[in-house]
Amino acid sequence: MVVGRVIQFTVQYTVPSTKREYGSIVMQGGERLPEACVAEGWVKLREDSRRKDLSEDSERLLEKLESAEASAKSGSKGLWSGQGGLIENSYDLSDPKSFADTHKGSDIDAIVERVLAGDRMVLRLLVSQKKHVQTIVSVAGIRAPKRASTVEGREQPAEPFANEAHQFVETRLLQRNVKVNIIGLTPQNQLVCVVKHPNGSIADFLLQDGLAQCVDFHSTLLGGNMKILRQSEKHAKEKKLGLFKGHIDAQISAADETDVTIARILRADTVIVRLKSGAEKTVQLSSIRGPKPKDEKQGPFDAEAKEFLRKKLIGKHVRLSSDGIKPPSEGFEEREVATITASGKNVALVLVESGYASVIRHRKDDTDRSPIYDDLLAAEEKAQSEEKGMWSPKPPAAKHYQDYSESLQKAKILSSVLQRQKRVPAVVDYVKSGSRFTILIPRENGKLTFVLSGIRAPRSARNPSEKGEPFGQEAHDFANRRCLQRDVEIDVESTDKQGGFIGVLYINRENFAKLLLEEGLANVHAYSAEQSAHANELFAAEEKAKQARKGIWHDYDPSTEEVEDETPEPSAAIPNGSTNGDTSSSSAPPKKDYRDVIVTHIDPSTCSFKIQQIGASSSGALTSLMSAFRSFHLSASAPPSLASSTAPKTGDLVAAKFSEDGEWYRARIRRNDREAKTSEVLFLDYGNGETVP
Repeated sequence: MVVGRVIQFTVQYTVPSTKREYGSIVMQGGERLPEACVAEGWVKLREDSRRKDLSEDSERLLEKLESAEASAKSGSKGLWSGQGGLIENSYDLSDPKSFADTHKGSDIDAIVERVLAGDRMVLRLLVSQKKHVQTIVSVAGIRAPKRASTVEGREQPAEPFANEAHQFVETRLLQRNVKVNIIGLTPQNQLVCVVKHPNGSIADFLLQDGLAQCVDFHSTLLGGNMKILRQSEKHAKEKKLGLFKGHIDAQISAADETDVTIARILRADTVIVRLKSGAEKTVQLSSIRGPKPKDEKQGPFDAEAKEFLRKKLIGKHVRLSSDGIKPPSEGFEEREVATITASGKNVALVLVESGYASVIRHRKDDTDRSPIYDDLLAAEEKAQSEEKGMWSPKPPAAKHYQDYSESLQKAKILSSVLQRQKRVPAVVDYVKSGSRFTILIPRENGKLTFVLSGIRAPRSARNPSEKGEPFGQEAHDFANRRCLQRDVEIDVESTDKQGGFIGVLYINRENFAKLLLEEGLANVHAYSAEQSAHANELFAAEEKAKQARKGIWHDYDPSTEEVEDETPEPSAAIPNGSTNGDTSSSSAPPKKDYRDVIVTHIDPSTCSFKIQQIGASSSGALTSLMSAFRSFHLSASAPPSLASSTAPKTGDLVAAKFSEDGEWYRARIRRNDREAKTSEVLFLDYGNGETVP
């Protein structure tokens, strides 16, 4: 009736002690107050109204009021009705949580009785026609500056723009009807509400004028509506209004967004990325934290969360957007925080949704945060309610890897198992050098040292005081870039004396030893290479690097190699190593030793060949042995073939039948194919090989 209307106010008298003025109001339509209120029975005259000395104007006004009251009484209006019309008005909300749960999500009519600050007010909630509740509420999603107050006798000054925010709300809402949507409670058990002015949410208007800031802890309560408030706050920042008068926008340049490759996973929230230039840097995912290793509940999920991220990202090309730089704190070095997007998905959000990360609660002045911070908070709340990941009451099954390379006995046990398998799935846990790795085999719960067969890579320095071999560090770095934390496959061929496993490592279905050779970061170890099934491949890769003058072959000269092959070995050293003062060494012409031989096999790819010496002691013995072999295998007492009995292992000495003549010869198993039930063998006495059942 009155609020927000233009009126004319006439002062009738003033109380000297309180300096309070009393008078009457005339509305634009001619209605007068308090006559209209008395006539409707909303108020009644004071009992002591006639005891005071009144002026003539006041006396005339009192007579009109007495007449209006008599009319209201005769008409049984308002207070004089005698029944009904009573409203139960409560000033104490005894159970705020129950009240919030009952009315959550529904609009309640209310009247703003008092504005305490820009974000707090006293509301009369019109729960029903007969019941009203008066209580203090907080405006959802914002924090307005604090007004001046007195705490323990000490005056606290008002924060900048506190009075402006208070006046902004008071002039628009005081004594007005509003709509209220209860969304939750504050830690002090005050109602958190969306207060809707007839033109919209009052929080939105405060933010647009820069008279309030968004608060993160209401984000999960508001859901998608929080984005609207963030946009209003952003508008005020851009216009530099109110609280944001001196605000400086964070400038995001093209250099802050780039395509990178994930080189290594350090923790569930921290990765090492490789730039296009080849340089690497450490990046932490914005606004999230992985499981805390020392936390009793979160700690058991640390390894699981790291493995989850490794499977998602390692070796992948992703989009990195820098969100800021975190200064050194709490033992942490300065680090970049960024948003990483893989296959169109925000990686931080995927981690939080899966329960493998929590959301950091930033300070209000901390702007180095994720651009989807509200989505992260909502995802965390959902993961907690669904008990996902580290929010589960049950800890994950502990996974302990047994080190099979700590002793030769353990190595032989696992080696016999792995040799019967083909391309065993594994993960490179650590790169020791260009050709030596620590491998994890999840399905065997095994950890082992793995050495590439058929090659030798230069040794890298193990510590700053040690000097490595030429190109040793380059080989080590190459192996790190290509293999570290990657999913690989291994074929185990044998073990060494220290418990290391020797074999072939496949990365993206390629023999990694071949890749090292092609880059000139290793050379072929001829003897061990010829024992494997990949000799031709390895020799060809080494020759390719030689021709390209790569790595260790950067100064390769084919003519020098030919001369060195023809150079005779030096003569025997003088006893005790003495040269008798002469620093030069004399060399005698080599002694010639001619023998009759027969070429038994020529390798067309490398032009290497195998020979047998002709003579009574050599060829005669071989002839006798072959005759005994033939007789034995033709006899009835000959054992069954291995195809129908125990399967052979790589390196076993066996008797194998040559397909060309059907005869049996001595052979060594090079490789087994369990699926095809065949073995690749090398005939020891002739140097050739073939695949046999």
